[in-house]
Amino acid sequence: MKGKRRTSLTFRQILPNMITSGNILCGMLALVLVLHGKPGFAAWLVFMAVFFDFMDGKVARSIGGSSAFGVELDSLADVVSFGVAPALIFYSSYLRDWLGVTGALVAAFFALCGALRLARFNVQHAEGSAFQGFPIPAAGLFLASLVMAGWKLPPAVAAVIALFMGLLMVSNVPYGNLKGLRKGNVNRHKSLFLLGLILTFIAFLKNAAPLASISIYLVSGFLRFDWANWLSRDGEDVAEQDL
Repeated sequence: MKGKRRTSLTFRQILPNMITSGNILCGMLALVLVLHGKPGFAAWLVFMAVFFDFMDGKVARSIGGSSAFGVELDSLADVVSFGVAPALIFYSSYLRDWLGVTGALVAAFFALCGALRLARFNVQHAEGSAFQGFPIPAAGLFLASLVMAGWKLPPAVAAVIALFMGLLMVSNVPYGNLKGLRKGNVNRHKSLFLLGLILTFIAFLKNAAPLASISIYLVSGFLRFDWANWLSRDGEDVAEQDL
């Protein structure tokens, strides 16, 4: 196309993209497992995708390998791993054949809202600011965590949950952005408390631990609770420190 100059990616830019590929791989394998009738195992792969989603950005920032290409690839990976895969897992577990194609349409609505959420994030989000709407990784994890917990939900209830999560992603409810935290600016006591809470959930709730953890984050948005500011040392404004 005229007017566009082709540029090659450096190794610094390629490395984070290779990690992002792990995110896509987890999402694709999750879809395959659903087709083989194993939504529970597929749900765990959604959680594994979170690791790659977290690491690609962390590595890119640490080595200065951020690129426009990486941003677009990351969004495409998130659509697969946290939009389509959780929607299909949820559909397979609770909404299959519910009221004809209604269950499929509900699952598709969730995935569509996830894609819209990512598109809005790419054009409107300011680095270090709170997220606008429930982040798609958290929404995908919420649906997957319900399956992991082994909860038996009536199709109508499951449909309401999926629709609510979709609408929450495209809402204006603010959610804390932990990406604003920097090394050396984390309150050690609060981070240890949070880690202890998660370990307690794991010890007593077992497979329901992820659901409990994500539910706390979900509610925090309605309470306007900023996790980044709370975890930052002395409760200082993280966004201001980056200026």
